[in-house]
Amino acid sequence: MDQQIVLDHGTGARLSRELVEFVVEVLADVYLGEMEDSAILPPLDGALAMTTDSFVVDPPFFGNGDIGKIAVCGTVNDLAVAGAQPRYLTLAMILESGLPLAQLHRALESVRDTAREAGIKIVAGDTKVVGAGEADGIFLNTTGVGVFTSPPKRMKDVTVGDKILLSGPIGDHTIHLLSVREGLGFESNVLSDCAPLNGMIDAVRGAVPESAVRSMRDVTRGGLNAVLHEYASAVGHALRVEEEALPISFETAMAADMLGINPINCANEGCLALFVAPEHADDVLRTLRAHPYGKGAVVIGEVTERPDPVVELTGKDGRVSEVEELQGAELPRLC
Repeated sequence: MDQQIVLDHGTGARLSRELVEFVVEVLADVYLGEMEDSAILPPLDGALAMTTDSFVVDPPFFGNGDIGKIAVCGTVNDLAVAGAQPRYLTLAMILESGLPLAQLHRALESVRDTAREAGIKIVAGDTKVVGAGEADGIFLNTTGVGVFTSPPKRMKDVTVGDKILLSGPIGDHTIHLLSVREGLGFESNVLSDCAPLNGMIDAVRGAVPESAVRSMRDVTRGGLNAVLHEYASAVGHALRVEEEALPISFETAMAADMLGINPINCANEGCLALFVAPEHADDVLRTLRAHPYGKGAVVIGEVTERPDPVVELTGKDGRVSEVEELQGAELPRLC
């Protein structure tokens, strides 16, 4: 498969049709469209959740994943943390002239396999081709639709005393991508955590009362730091986190130290933050650890009574300090 994307693939003529047929063939059973201008879908029973995201991953293909996997995971996870059941996905692609067809095939296979795992169907799509140098090979946009079978999970429902849980290590995705990009040699030991989290979320919600999990958020761009500040601002109380409880692997900590970055600011693609009623924290933790994507789950802190929207960190020496919210970018763009 040594062909490349050319500008004529975007003209709307025969090569465009052949490209769309190629995409549909690779997506196989996860694609439900009928090549009409709009997808015609059956009604969903319940309120709808809808989210959209664009993906410009650098590099777009890396050790244990690629932009196709990230695109599906990112949108599925955004629906699931809101409390919705992911149902449908659209897939739009901007392809750079010269992109090897083999790379597009790899990305589409990842889209297909991840959609199968997440139990979501692709119902519509679009392709555009731009000239060489006008894109980083491939950009993707996905829009997701989900249905609520129970009340949505909102930040405003978090209250004083709630425990803060993480489903697994932070920083691995960023370190993996930086290592691949810069040739640092960590990528074989530190893998990306990219994963669809809706199955794990379903397991948690099935194991505890619906009110036990107040709110959830996938810890992506901006890292744990951004998530904690977002919740502190929404709740109007300080969040206190224990430094020793933060799940950071030895290799990730070593690489981050070498690069001069803090893992709490690193992007992740398969880490879930949960705010849980304290009496149910142990049950949620047990359920997370029983799932393949939650084996490293830990309690990292709680919502305090302090009426200030700040994030506090209790250091290994017992001292409490405030964690500043980043004003700009500590890291080069990854996604």
